[in-house]
Amino acid sequence: MQPIIIVLIILVVLVFIALIKTIQVIPQASAAIVERFGRYTRTLNAGLNIVVPFIDSIRNRIDLREQVVPFPPQPVITQDNLVVNIDTVIYYQVTDARAATYEVASYIQAIEQLTVTTLRNIIGGMDLERTLTSREEINAALRGVLDEATGKWGIRVNRVELKAIEPPTSIQDSMEKQMRADRDKRAAILTAEGIRQSQILTAEGEKQSAILRAEGEAKAAALRAEGEAQAIRTVFESIHAGDADQKLLAYQYLQMLPKIAEGDANKLWIVPSEIGDALKGLSGAMGNFNPMAGMGGGTVPKQGGGNGNGNGTERREQPPID
Repeated sequence: MQPIIIVLIILVVLVFIALIKTIQVIPQASAAIVERFGRYTRTLNAGLNIVVPFIDSIRNRIDLREQVVPFPPQPVITQDNLVVNIDTVIYYQVTDARAATYEVASYIQAIEQLTVTTLRNIIGGMDLERTLTSREEINAALRGVLDEATGKWGIRVNRVELKAIEPPTSIQDSMEKQMRADRDKRAAILTAEGIRQSQILTAEGEKQSAILRAEGEAKAAALRAEGEAQAIRTVFESIHAGDADQKLLAYQYLQMLPKIAEGDANKLWIVPSEIGDALKGLSGAMGNFNPMAGMGGGTVPKQGGGNGNGNGTERREQPPID
């Protein structure tokens, strides 16, 4: 009985192993390559799959999701003979599991080497300045070459990105100095432009202020002149309306003489001859009153300018006032 039990156990184990090899569960976004006696048979898709145990075998399981592979920095020579290190990142996706398995031995290594050679070819036709400012152009050219070459491998290159472009240290120092000089130049230009604009605005303000001040002074002068003219007109009309005679005018002049005599510089003034005639009339009317007696003098001598007919003027010198 014991040998029979051993045989049964062996049969159960074989059946269990056969079931395990028969039933194949493939995860989502994955594929498996099935070979029968070393020859490609079919591709297993996601889900439950049945294969012939001990005859069919799983050659390779491939992830169909988009993959991201960074490549180490690669030294590349530019058109102006400068060595730069460029880091690249490749975004690819397997579209044909059979081609990715049988058309190329290692598609990751193949993509890396193809990226390096293509990148050197592209950068070799550009100078350093264009290389640093043409990332999009380099990415597009690199992606086009890779997508065309990897199509037969069952690989689709979705994106190619340049992580970093590192020029030599000496070139970096020169570029930093140039950038600093450009920033200083722009700052100086902006400062000068600000000062210029400020001076222009200040000059415009002063000009406008001077114009407004002149207009104000002109209007004030016009108003003063108009007021004085109106005052003279009013006085003139009042005098004519009151029918003032020479006696009244002489009396008004006597009232103004102290004001005229004020100040040390007032040594000489002009008296119209009509005022003298009026004073004579006023003197006769007031009983031989001498209008100049109160100012320390006698008769005021008449000097040149009068002709005796009342049309000239008399020059009288003011005696000093103690």
